Amino acid sequence: MVSADLLPDVDDTWTLERPRVAGAGRLDRTAPGQVARLTDLALLGLAHGFDPPTGSFAQTIRGVAGGAGVGAVAQGASDRYTAMAALGLSRVSTATQRAVLAGVTAEDVVLRTIDRAVVSDDPGAVALSAWAAVEVAGATPTRLLDRLRRILADGRPLPTVDAAWLLTAAVGAAELTGGAAGADLVESAAALLRRHQGPGGTYPHVLPPATQSRWRAHVGSFADQVYPLQALARAARLTGDAWMLDHANRTAAAICTVQGPAGQWWWHYDSRDGSVVERYPVYSVHQHAMAPMVLFDLWEAGGDDRRPEIVAGLGWLDSHPEVVEELVAERHGLVWRKVGRREPRKAARAVGAATTAVLPGRSVPGIDRVLPPVVVDHECRPYELGWLLYAWLAPTSDRKEKSDA
Repeated sequence: MVSADLLPDVDDTWTLERPRVAGAGRLDRTAPGQVARLTDLALLGLAHGFDPPTGSFAQTIRGVAGGAGVGAVAQGASDRYTAMAALGLSRVSTATQRAVLAGVTAEDVVLRTIDRAVVSDDPGAVALSAWAAVEVAGATPTRLLDRLRRILADGRPLPTVDAAWLLTAAVGAAELTGGAAGADLVESAAALLRRHQGPGGTYPHVLPPATQSRWRAHVGSFADQVYPLQALARAARLTGDAWMLDHANRTAAAICTVQGPAGQWWWHYDSRDGSVVERYPVYSVHQHAMAPMVLFDLWEAGGDDRRPEIVAGLGWLDSHPEVVEELVAERHGLVWRKVGRREPRKAARAVGAATTAVLPGRSVPGIDRVLPPVVVDHECRPYELGWLLYAWLAPTSDRKEKSDA
């Protein structure tokens, strides 16, 4: 575990993405300070979650009560989260990376992750590692791109987020190589997302959705919306294809139209009409990182300006009307993961999915009284802090194309 005093001061280590932060500041003058505070604490949390012997990040960092108060304990390991954390850390100085990563750099972490991903059975880990190879190591991930081609070609059901990460990785490879690598994958992955976007602009959890239970086939999570949105926005910027930007705009409109009154990004959506299936939990990472990351990408690709919704979502992190407890744990460099219902085994999700399967757009009356959203989940996953850095910090300018990874 790294002490906060060993990490360099924020002003000396990175640059906030000024158009993004300034745009937020024009809508809420407290937003730039909030972003600076969050990006500062993220480094401490990432240091807590890194395991030097394996070069990987934990699956989660859990708050644990003890005699000395609440502590933070890292548990498990995740190649997906390692790639995401490395993408975020690539936006700070090499000196800061070494302080967080026990002497190594984000590029070193990515190169080790690539070696694991080449033999991984997890399409999401393969796609994220390819994305990180391009952006962090400046390398054309030929072996990983070949794996992704085979994954698309075999026709197996593919989680929506994995398909979106595949497209984002392919866009990055095509940009890095001037189209020499990844261009075919851009076309095929974008076509897959195009086929499965619902009339309301939202996506199911798996492509094709018929591979899921009939009671859940229409349901997609927040992640199932934002990662395709981001991937298509980036693909539109690369290719100039208007339909890609149009589809990204439609998804943004769907989630923004139903955003909660306190800026909440809701959890589950109906892929048939874009309505909300289940609101809770509200995840902190959606508020401070994922929504800003993808909606800024959309705006910068020439899409709709969703900065008011970004600022509203960011504000929930401090205002959250559901609970009194603070969600930002600065002492540990963590943001507690979510505010959810007091319920047994995700009962509200099951009821909401079954109800909307038969009656689209209908909600269960009195659900908030029976299963109130009053529970704070005292854990934080490293990818959440990685995406926080990635969403708000400026890219470094010293990346050069390197040999194949």
